[in-house]
Amino acid sequence: MTQKEKLMKNLGLTAAEADEVLAYDKAVEQGKKTEYDLTKEQEKETRKYRQSDRKQPFVPNLQKRERKANEPKRELIEIVKQALENAGISDISVTNVERQLDFSMDNVKYRIVLSAPRK
Repeated sequence: MTQKEKLMKNLGLTAAEADEVLAYDKAVEQGKKTEYDLTKEQEKETRKYRQSDRKQPFVPNLQKRERKANEPKRELIEIVKQALENAGISDISVTNVERQLDFSMDNVKYRIVLSAPRK
C-alpha cells in the first residue's frame, strides 16, 4: 500500500487531495516556501512571543554560615568532665567542646556524645 493510498484510506481524501498533501510535505522537507509560511510581519510578531523570560539559573550560596556558640552545651560538657575527674578518671579528652567527650576507664575506651534534638 503506497503512501497516497494510506492517506486516502485513513483520512478519507480524494486522489487529488492526497497528491496535494504529498506535494506539500515534499516542499516542506526540502525547505521551499509554501503558501502557509508566515509573512515577515507575522514572523517578527512571533519572535516577540518566543523570547520568553528565561529563568535565572540557581546559584548556591557557597559561604559557610556562621554558627552561634552554644554555651549551655559547653557548660554541660565541662560539668561531665569535672564529674569524671572527681570519679578518679584521668585520661579525659574533649574532642568537640560542644558535643563529644572521650575517656578510658579500666583499659576500655568510652565516648559521651551530647546532642540537643530540635523542637
